[in-house]
Amino acid sequence: FDAGLREGLRTRQAGWRRAVMRAVEHGVPAPALSSSLAYYDALRHARLPGAALVQAQRDYFGGHTYKRVDKAGTFHTKWSE
Repeated sequence: FDAGLREGLRTRQAGWRRAVMRAVEHGVPAPALSSSLAYYDALRHARLPGAALVQAQRDYFGGHTYKRVDKAGTFHTKWSE
């Protein structure tokens, strides 16, 4: 991010999060606010657990393989055993 944008987001993210929380608490749809906050959070992290979950689901339902961060290579798990 640009330094000015990064600082603006950093100083305003608590309010952004509160706005999303209040909308959810009161049942008010706020798809742009909540989706943009989730996107912002995803951009700030080098690795998120969501990708591992998707890989595991694909492997379970379709026999796909997955990669691990702690070992080299591709893996497949026999989930029913």
